Amino acid sequence: MFRNARYVTRGVCAEIGPDVQVALWAMVDGLVGSGIVEPDYLQVFDLEVSSAHGAPVQAVVHRQEMPDYRRQYALHAGSPVSARVYVIDDGDHTTMLLAEEY
Repeated sequence: MFRNARYVTRGVCAEIGPDVQVALWAMVDGLVGSGIVEPDYLQVFDLEVSSAHGAPVQAVVHRQEMPDYRRQYALHAGSPVSARVYVIDDGDHTTMLLAEEY
């Protein structure tokens, strides 16, 4: 799972910076190869703007439902945003999209 062609929607390209996109793909890759939990076909990323020492930081909660998995990250990003992003593996493709594009 998550080892096939990858796509990013227009909404993600317009809203989410490339640095954050790369970090989200790395989180998916880290889960797939970790052996910690079997990855679900639907990965959910809740993005929020936070601050550390006065500088904006991209806060990320990466989660899935079955089996339950949740991990939090703080990233230095050029343009942090608040959004929900899904990464879905349909067996042939893996697509990163905004929740409102689902």
